[in-house]
Amino acid sequence: MQYRDFGKTGVKISALGFGAMRLPQSEEEAVRVIRRAFELGVNYLDTARIYPDSEVKCGKALKGWRDKIYLSTKNNLEDNTVEGWWSRLNTSLELLDTDYIDFYQIVHDMKFQHYDEFLCKGGMDAARKAREQGLIKYCCISTHETPENMIKLLDTGEFDGMTVQYNLLDRVNTEVIAHAHELGLGIVVMGPVGGGRLGAPSDKIKELISAPVASSAEVALRFVLANPGVTCAISGMSTIEMVEENCATASREDPLSDEERLAIEASLDENKRLAELYCTGCEYCMPCPHEVNIAANFSIMNAHRIYGLTDHAQRRYNRLSDPEHPARGKKAQDCLECGQCEPKCPQKIPIIAQLREVAETFKKK
Repeated sequence: MQYRDFGKTGVKISALGFGAMRLPQSEEEAVRVIRRAFELGVNYLDTARIYPDSEVKCGKALKGWRDKIYLSTKNNLEDNTVEGWWSRLNTSLELLDTDYIDFYQIVHDMKFQHYDEFLCKGGMDAARKAREQGLIKYCCISTHETPENMIKLLDTGEFDGMTVQYNLLDRVNTEVIAHAHELGLGIVVMGPVGGGRLGAPSDKIKELISAPVASSAEVALRFVLANPGVTCAISGMSTIEMVEENCATASREDPLSDEERLAIEASLDENKRLAELYCTGCEYCMPCPHEVNIAANFSIMNAHRIYGLTDHAQRRYNRLSDPEHPARGKKAQDCLECGQCEPKCPQKIPIIAQLREVAETFKKK
């Protein structure tokens, strides 16, 4: 396992972290999977107050390992009161059965408004007090904010590290990671395999690296870890097989070279350009009077056509037109060709013809 400095803290954590959002339902199996990661050198365990049963399972897995593992959990800020924040911190400590949390994400999915509405009105003082009491060691944030607002949050100088999304299919936070690195923060990447999307088989993804690779997930993880600003990539692992494959990848001593990384980025930029020829996702064509989710159908088609993620695309398509989840919208095959969408498209895409192509491609198997 490779280990990296967590910013200026003096702590070294494993390049691969264990994300505990998708643990097996069985407590016994969850503990077994987490401990296998520990045995293979993973020393960063990430969970959250709102992940069902996760803190309890992580607490049990930590028995006998606590002094070797750096623990992260998150406060979901159900309200803007300091009392509520303390209550959720204490609940996490109780469920995790630990006296302290190493890296505390003091606000889960932090927005810039949380800084104004909570942290500046007693929340940051509470976090400092918890640190003085030894309940937490480092103050961090987990966020899905816009890149501009993330940089504003980092520039407050209040935080030791951040958890942020970044992967082959979503590189919008590239500059945020570079900025955080310059400030001396630890940077943990969530979603390195695109929430599972990049774990699906894809020859096109595997071909992004010239040397033989075991899977699309390996390519995705190696790409993230090749970013010089990234400290750790946390992966949601639910099986021993996932743990062993990801640990093998994170243990490689031959990371992607700068040339290989830049070549992958150039290829991805070209893929993005090709995808936008089919649809930019602006959604000007919507809403459809017949509830077809045009943008989602085209995004699914791009996952298949551009990235070769066909199995993943088929699963997404099959979830449309579900009467129990009407907000997802309907499949391309439900298009009645009324024509109301096409005049609204700024790219003049032949939407009806392309929806026919989507429907033909993803006829339910």
